[in-house]
Order: sequence, then structure tokens, then C-alpha cells
Amino acid sequence: MLSVLEVKRKLPKEFVESLYENYTPLSVDKILSGMSGNRSTTLRVNTLKYSIQDLMKELKSSNIKFERVPWFRDALIIKNKKEKDIQNLEIYNKGYIYLQSLPSMIPPLVLEPKEGEKVLDMTAAPGSKTTEMAMLMNNKGKILANELDKLRCERLKYNVDMQGAEIVEVINQRGEKLGNLYPNNFDKVLLDAPCSGEGRFLANDVKTYRNWSKKSVIQLAKLQKKLFKSAYDALKPGGVMVYSTCTLNKEENEDVLEWAIDNLNLKIIDIKIEIKEGISAFTEGRDISIGKAIRILPSKDMEGFFVAKLKKY
Repeated sequence: MLSVLEVKRKLPKEFVESLYENYTPLSVDKILSGMSGNRSTTLRVNTLKYSIQDLMKELKSSNIKFERVPWFRDALIIKNKKEKDIQNLEIYNKGYIYLQSLPSMIPPLVLEPKEGEKVLDMTAAPGSKTTEMAMLMNNKGKILANELDKLRCERLKYNVDMQGAEIVEVINQRGEKLGNLYPNNFDKVLLDAPCSGEGRFLANDVKTYRNWSKKSVIQLAKLQKKLFKSAYDALKPGGVMVYSTCTLNKEENEDVLEWAIDNLNLKIIDIKIEIKEGISAFTEGRDISIGKAIRILPSKDMEGFFVAKLKKY
């Protein structure tokens, strides 16, 4: 595991500077420390095919150590195995479990899709959140899962089939166009937006931050606003949407959220899930309700994430 000083030297200088502009020195140290080593292997059971009790029994019989996740009964942190070890298990190859980061499990839990509802997943590949929502809905209702990239779309279809998520229809469209194609159509919309991925940075894995630049952050924020408008248009009046990213900067999080509240008929609502690692959004000089959004700082078990829940009026 690297020291905070070593992490600073490895990551892009401009990125580290931006952290100090937005966070207290103590929080920056916590973030950099969370990027200093490898993250834990985490997964959730697919309750459409299996139960958490059966999964725990199976893992114990294979001498795989695990820890429960207090805010999600169907999730586990694996203590003594890597992802590739889990991928060799029969329960993985039968779609009984899904390897997924813990913060990635949060947006569907916050959206709370119910049986019989119509849900849009705007940027869905590889399908971790799509299949989780199908599970939460007990395969009753309808999920339209969209992905722009054709290769990623194939991966999405594969995962949907593997997990037995029968209520999912996969489409290959530009997310910005969905609001026009399906106006006022969905009870709930998940916009897990394409982002700069700062929350996933690992100092020892240059692939995680090689493509980062301040310019790309600005370009992505423009795309996120277009997708937000499209999500809003696709949502029924009275419907609920979740906006999430796996990044840490305010340009892609609070600034996009503030733009949406100023320009669309949306109101931020409370997130009920209690996550120890969550901190409130930045509210200085903003509508105080933005503080209802939550940010998760990177750690050994969690990558960095941002989640906000909104209602259309």
C-alpha cells in the first residue's frame, strides 16, 4: 500500500490540485488514502435465482470468508479471494451472483423501483444496476435499458440473460434522444451518467486515470446536462429519478445538479439509505437542498460515488 505522498506523485497533478480546491486537507488525505491500494472484492446475490442464506452456506463450505453489508442485506464483501477466483465458481457462471462494487449498488436502492413500474436505465452497460433493479422488482414490470456503444450493448444483453432479468428490454440509442422518443413515459429513471471516473482511481493502476483531463471533465459535464434533460422529458410528472456518477468533482456533480434544478421542474428529495461512508454534497452558495445528495469518498471497500434523488413536478 502506498503512502499519501506517493499517491500524490503518481496521480495527475491537476487532479490533485482540484481536490484541494474542493475538499478540506483532511478529506483530501482520506481520498488519496482510498486510492493507495487495491479494493475489496464485493458482490451481491441474484435473488431471482438464489438466496443470501444459500450463498453464505455455499461460501462457508468453500472456505471463502465474507462480511455482511449493513445497508444492503443481499451484498457481501469477500475477505480472502479476488474477482478472478469468484469467476471460477459455479454460482458465478450460473448467474446466482453478480460481481459489483458496493457504491454501484446504491443508485437502484435509492431509486426504489417497485413491482409493476416502468423504469428507464439511460446508460445501462454492463448491466449491474439494470439487473439489480429487475431483482428489486421481482421480475414484475418493465425496464428499458439503453446503451450507445454497440459492443457494450452486447455485454449488457449477455448479463441481462445470465441474470434471468426477463423484464428488461435492451436498446441501442443516444441517451440524449430518449426524452423525445419516450416523452412522459416512465415512473422512474436511472441516470448513472458517463463521467471522468475519479472515484475509481487507483494510484498503482495507470489505466484508471490515464485519460483524465480538466478538459474532459468540462466536456462530460455538458453531456451530463443533455442526458439530464432527456431523462427529465422521459419521466412522468410525479415520477422519480436518480442521478449518479463515480466521480468526485463538483463540475460533474453539484454544478450539473444545480443546473437541473434551475432549468427543469425538479426537486431534490431525501435519500433514506444510511451509509456510514457518505458525506453531504457541497452546499456553499447554493440551494441548501443540494445537501440532500450524498457523496462517498474512496476507501478500501468503496470507490468514490455521488448520488442524488429528484422528483418531477
